[in-house]
Amino acid sequence: MTQYECPCGYVYNPEEGDLSQNIRPGTSFEELPEDWVCPKCAAEKQYFEKVES
Repeated sequence: MTQYECPCGYVYNPEEGDLSQNIRPGTSFEELPEDWVCPKCAAEKQYFEKVES
C-alpha cells in the first residue's frame, strides 16, 4: 500500500492506520475521512505527498 508523507515528516502507513484517530490498519490514504489531519502537526490531507518506493 502507498504511504504518504506530511511536511512535518510524519508518514502515514496504511498497514498501521492511525489508532489515535480510530483509523484501522489496512485503511488506504484515499479512504481516510476528509477531516482527517496529521496526528503529529494537524496538517490537512491536501499537504501530504505520495512517498515513492
